[in-house]
Amino acid sequence: MKEGAITKKFHEDALHIAIATINKVDVLVSWNYKHIVNLDRIKKYNSVNMKLGYMILEIRNPREILYEK
Repeated sequence: MKEGAITKKFHEDALHIAIATINKVDVLVSWNYKHIVNLDRIKKYNSVNMKLGYMILEIRNPREILYEK
C-alpha cells in the first residue's frame, strides 16, 4: 500500500497478495481482474516484492490454469 500498488480500501486484496508472497506459493489464482489479475498491478506487486527481497509472484486467472483433457 505504501508503494501505491493497491489502496487501503482494498486491504483484503493486499493481504491476499502478501500472504501468497510470504508463503512462496507457486501460483496465485484469482478471478479478481480489477485488483489482482491485472498486468499493471502485477508489475507493481512484483516490483515491491523484489525491492523487499521476495521472489516474483506468479498471478493467473483460472482459465490459464485449468484445461480440458
